[in-house]
Amino acid sequence: MHIEELQIKNYRNYEQLEAHFENKVNVIIGENAQGKTNVMESIFVLAMAKSHRTANDKELIRWDTDYAKIEGRIIKNRGSVPMQLVISKKGKRAKYNHIEQKKLSQYVGNMNVVMFAPEDLNLVKGSPQVRRRFIDMEIGQVSPVYLHDISQYQKMLQQRNHYLKQLQIKKTTDLTMLDVLTEQFIQMAAKIIIKRYEFIRLLEQWALPIHEGISRGLETLKIDYKPSADVSEDQDLSKMIEVYENKFMKIKQREIERGTTMFGPHRDDLEFIVNGRDVQTFGSQGQQRTTALSVKLAEIELINREIGEYPILLLDDVLSELDDYRQSHLLNTIQGKVQTFVTTTSVDGIDHKTLKDAAAYRVESGVMTKIQ
Repeated sequence: MHIEELQIKNYRNYEQLEAHFENKVNVIIGENAQGKTNVMESIFVLAMAKSHRTANDKELIRWDTDYAKIEGRIIKNRGSVPMQLVISKKGKRAKYNHIEQKKLSQYVGNMNVVMFAPEDLNLVKGSPQVRRRFIDMEIGQVSPVYLHDISQYQKMLQQRNHYLKQLQIKKTTDLTMLDVLTEQFIQMAAKIIIKRYEFIRLLEQWALPIHEGISRGLETLKIDYKPSADVSEDQDLSKMIEVYENKFMKIKQREIERGTTMFGPHRDDLEFIVNGRDVQTFGSQGQQRTTALSVKLAEIELINREIGEYPILLLDDVLSELDDYRQSHLLNTIQGKVQTFVTTTSVDGIDHKTLKDAAAYRVESGVMTKIQ
């Protein structure tokens, strides 16, 4: 799949932008703070209905305006499809093929993107929250059911935490209600963890050979899911529910004292292991970067396997963060099969055929023009 046209209105520092892109590498060149990352982000937001840079949608709306609008024409195996997302102070409205989508979980996944930005190098060494967000966003792209489940889970978690707080401050003493909330919470938690385990196995299958290739056969990558409760990959749904029920029974009093849910998918983590050692703790910066790059390239292949089309790849200021060898590996991998957007302050020093054949655009003060 690829994006052929993009229109944005009142988005960040853009009053208006209309652009046509080619189904190959598109390089967006500009100094910092001119708006090149905003173009990249708008493509991501059109696909995912949320930003990779901020959780506050109001930041996406141009100063002194009421709404931001992103429109795109996507070319897929089945033909050309228009998409539209309007972000206002009241919320978001999404259209796919001119039809308004009642739920964002029905909209997300119609256009698939993989974003690789400098902050993605934190996938390995950053906080568990970064890795959980990565898992949820990537599974959500290929599974609308998961997107719905994770949204329900978040609501249940809020509800349960609120009730635990009420018990903590003795505003209520009804433990039966807590048991009901716990049972609902456990059912959803187990479903989410089973889906996450499946995803991690698939991701590892693709990432392992990619990592071996980048490391010239010197390193073997393993990805482990680290649950906060004593559940495991070989358990079925009913066994996992049973483990959770026993766990929550034992810690009921402690949770009431603390006023918070102590176990569940919201506390789980991922571990990346290279040659038997945890990369986050013991890996060099080079190993951490190779791992992050392998995972991102694996994501591209995984999405292609799941939906039968390659996603759009967004490389935001990341080439300058990679050495020549990793740069070349990345560009060789995508060559000729993935529509790619690259933002950079300059292409000088990047000597690769893929970039020489690229369509190029220059951005200055929120205005983008094609370089002929």
